Amino acid sequence: MEYIPSYSEDTEDLFEHFAFTVDKGQQPLRIDKYLMNFVENATRNKIQAAAKSGHIFVNGAAVKSNYKVKPNDQIRVLFEHPPHEYLLVPEAIPLDIIYEDDALLVVNKPAGMVVHPGHGNYSGTLINALLFHFEHLPNNSSNRPGLVHRIDKDTSGLLVVAKTEHAMTHLSAQFKAKTSERSYTALVWGNIEEDKGTIDGNIGRHPKNRLQNTVFEGDEADKGKPAITHFEVLERLGYVTLVRCKLETGRTHQIRVHMKHIGHTLFNDERYGGEKILKGTTFTKYKQFVDNCFKILPRQALHAKTLGFVHPKTEALMSFSCDLPSDIELCIQKWRDYAKHVQ
Repeated sequence: MEYIPSYSEDTEDLFEHFAFTVDKGQQPLRIDKYLMNFVENATRNKIQAAAKSGHIFVNGAAVKSNYKVKPNDQIRVLFEHPPHEYLLVPEAIPLDIIYEDDALLVVNKPAGMVVHPGHGNYSGTLINALLFHFEHLPNNSSNRPGLVHRIDKDTSGLLVVAKTEHAMTHLSAQFKAKTSERSYTALVWGNIEEDKGTIDGNIGRHPKNRLQNTVFEGDEADKGKPAITHFEVLERLGYVTLVRCKLETGRTHQIRVHMKHIGHTLFNDERYGGEKILKGTTFTKYKQFVDNCFKILPRQALHAKTLGFVHPKTEALMSFSCDLPSDIELCIQKWRDYAKHVQ
């Protein structure tokens, strides 16, 4: 290990941005290459610059970019400034509010909007918009104002936001107890033969790519966190299938990971390989057709369509639904037309 003395002893004035423990089975690998798989939106040049400045630590000592990670290494990335996600700035971003009262609101989030600030996305988030439109939103357990739950950046659809401490506590308890109701509409690769089914498999970080999650099986089945997804076929469209997915749990990327696990990756889900042609023919015209679908829908085909919960104040059962956005609707229609043509 090569040391950089300026930061090797005293880190009191630095702020932790990332922290990782290297897996037991990790083969020796340069730390700049290793971190590229674990830090979203990071380039090798940025990682090497951070190491050169003495901001990457392994087991308490700063290292250079050619340090090779070993099993159980404790890696920390520290900078002089706090993480940008803690610098919450109100921004005049319009919100599609489909319901609001003095305790909560339900928002239809567009695709492309990040729910809360994080690495690489420090502005333009749902929280930035909420802080502009509402004062004194309660913090959740992660100090994120108003947020009861979240959906991915490129997933569109419904979210409930708490406006009071009581609403935050009440709604969060429902999501934790799995009594809230959430269903998603998804377009997935392949023809799902069964009309309905349940996917039950623990989900956790992928051991080789931290930007992905995976289902653990066999001897590793006890790793990760329990996750259950119920699915039902809505429409079969040849090489793709339109499905409704109902969440019993709420793990990160749950539907995306579970559907890939059963061989039906979400259409155009780049992170999980769905941006490639996974089913179909080798004809050039078919490739052009799929490319056109990708252009119409430049994201994973996933929409949080329905949301149900008990109102924290009135205790009435609330249920909401929103239409599919135009990009998903247009993509589905193209597949409908194609399926008719090839039959």
